[in-house]
Amino acid sequence: MLNDASSPLAQEILRQMLDGTTAGVAVLDRELRYSYVNPTLARMNGVPPEDHMGRTIGEVLPGIDAREDVLWQVLRDGVPREVTSSGHTRAGSDRERRYWHGAYHRIEDDGQVLGIIGIVLEVTDAREQQRDLEQARARLAMLDRAATVIGTTLDMDTTCEELATFLVPALADIATVEVIPVDGVSGLRPPPAGVLRLRRAAMAALPRLRERSRMFEAPGEYVDYQPGSAIPRCLESGRPIVENLPDDEALSRSAPDPQRVARYREAGIHSAMVIPLSARGAPVGTLTMVRSGGSPAFTEQDIVTAQDLAGRAAISLDNARRYTREHHIALQLQRALLSGPSHPHAGLEIATRYLPSGTSALVGGDWFDSVRLSPERTLLVIGDVMGHGVAAAVDMSHYSAMLRVVADEGLPPHEILERMDALMARVAAERPATCLLALVDARHGVCTYASAGHLPPAVVDRRNRLQLLDVPTGPPLGTGQGGYASYSRPCVGGDTLLLYTDGLVERRGEDIDRSLQRLTELQLPADPPLERLLDDLLERLMGCGTDAEDDVAVLAARCLPRDAR
Repeated sequence: MLNDASSPLAQEILRQMLDGTTAGVAVLDRELRYSYVNPTLARMNGVPPEDHMGRTIGEVLPGIDAREDVLWQVLRDGVPREVTSSGHTRAGSDRERRYWHGAYHRIEDDGQVLGIIGIVLEVTDAREQQRDLEQARARLAMLDRAATVIGTTLDMDTTCEELATFLVPALADIATVEVIPVDGVSGLRPPPAGVLRLRRAAMAALPRLRERSRMFEAPGEYVDYQPGSAIPRCLESGRPIVENLPDDEALSRSAPDPQRVARYREAGIHSAMVIPLSARGAPVGTLTMVRSGGSPAFTEQDIVTAQDLAGRAAISLDNARRYTREHHIALQLQRALLSGPSHPHAGLEIATRYLPSGTSALVGGDWFDSVRLSPERTLLVIGDVMGHGVAAAVDMSHYSAMLRVVADEGLPPHEILERMDALMARVAAERPATCLLALVDARHGVCTYASAGHLPPAVVDRRNRLQLLDVPTGPPLGTGQGGYASYSRPCVGGDTLLLYTDGLVERRGEDIDRSLQRLTELQLPADPPLERLLDDLLERLMGCGTDAEDDVAVLAARCLPRDAR
């Protein structure tokens, strides 16, 4: 068509303009066959200009979605249009997909349609930038979702389960989380030299793979990894390991042991990615994701996303592991230090219960004790050190030991508290503590109480009525303020004294008076055995669908009739 220009000069000027532009230019005739391409378009297409002539776009570039339907519309109605096409030309490119944006206009001469002219620019970089931006937004959205569902508790196995469940099916067909054992492997022989032993904390799988996944270790079991396999290499290097479509020999080297290859193939597993879980510069464990069947192999984008998720999840896992370790230490320490009824007490039957709080808080400093002062005099103790964790449990042991020493001096309850408050106030490191004492004199049938900021005791009489006692309350121990008073009342045979910590009754968002009222409204069985009474009390208060947010310690003492002693 350029040959139809009005003059040789105009033709030459037009050719120079089109040949020299950095945009691709093509002229198509009325059958949409090439009649002209400039050098830029020829380079884009990877086809010499002369090989375009007389051929359609589809014949020259079968790998391109050229949107020829739009070009036919331009040819028919003469309305200019812009269109984006994509695909691959014959020009060499490392792009996964290339994109072009073209503007097309109809060419006419004296009302006769001659064809169309197209001006084309490659926009692959812009398209890839847009794609990368969209992928980044999707990755951030995934990380935001992960932050709301991973690490919702301080229980390590629950956190691992949340991580594995989140990854299936978002990134994997099967996901497992292995952690480095916190305190070694109890009850198992040590692994052979060079073998790495991890504990499988969680596993998630697509529904079609759940049955087959049961052939592997279940959560809670330990897995031994052969030297040089993928997971030990991942932990040693601190870098992801991706093995897409490995042959049997490579899969045998990466598996925990070579015998697993057949089971992997049976499950259709073809690709695996192992991501290290590290927090605060120390390894926590590994995250393994596999794909099977028709799922695609892992891409670089998958690796980036998995690393982002692993980095965030590792912090939650490490927090959970630290909590688990401290919770376990504090719980064992507290249970070791709690004093049950160590001696028979004349005229008294004693029972105790201790329930640690749930995963929302560390073990506290609750304690109880029963100190035999004479054949018929017993000091009952319940207390609660402020705070949680190992430090609170250690302080609790100090209070308990000191109170036993002071109680041996034979002082009345309020003077015991005075001495305790003065002594503990001198030790600045000790935390304050509430404490309630009940001195039972079985010979005279009297019980004398004194309280240091503790909740009131309760008495259950033989007719099954529960009453709170109005014991004067002084400040907690360790403040150095003093000011305690004793309160005495008769101990009738068959009466049951209840001393408890606040975890038994307090609930978040509820006034303490209402909490105590709920205790008095309990309908307890008539004259049950003391152990059964405690079990029933705990079931009714703690089994009502509201988890306690603090430890629970309860001491019950029943005054026996004289003829039963």
